[in-house]
Amino acid sequence: MGLLDWLTGTKRPLSEISPQSVAAVRAALLGVNGPDRPFVVRDGRPENVDLVAEWKIADANWYGYFGNAATVGRTLMRLDASRHQVRSADQEWSVTWMRGTPQLTLALRCARGQINKKSYNATFARDGQGKLAEESRRTFSAGELKSPLQEAVTGAGWTWRGLVMGKL
Repeated sequence: MGLLDWLTGTKRPLSEISPQSVAAVRAALLGVNGPDRPFVVRDGRPENVDLVAEWKIADANWYGYFGNAATVGRTLMRLDASRHQVRSADQEWSVTWMRGTPQLTLALRCARGQINKKSYNATFARDGQGKLAEESRRTFSAGELKSPLQEAVTGAGWTWRGLVMGKL
């Protein structure tokens, strides 16, 4: 384990796992997709990277999951076959909700690097006896997106290298 691995979110494979091919790692990352996931992993050519993982905030099936989130992130990934590693950097976008529909705009205070946000929202109301009772609870963590990606990469014998600054 490197000195700053905890800061960057770098994850290394078990030593007994042999590194697989670039195609296998790419397939493993794309294989993380699913209709039950609140994010999608897609081709990253429009962003000049190999792959992008982003939240399905504009998908009508997932509106309730995100609530009225003010920001949403995505993870950019570059596959480095020579080092057997996937380098990643996060971006954060500002979200404006108009009539219940999200509109994505780049935040004025753009964040890049490793973003590890967690949030908790709860709604409370008085019950029939006048006592305060929790009506709903929602938790959200950036780890819900990153953990499956990191597991796919390390399971293929590669290192997940989170970048805080520098070129992806």
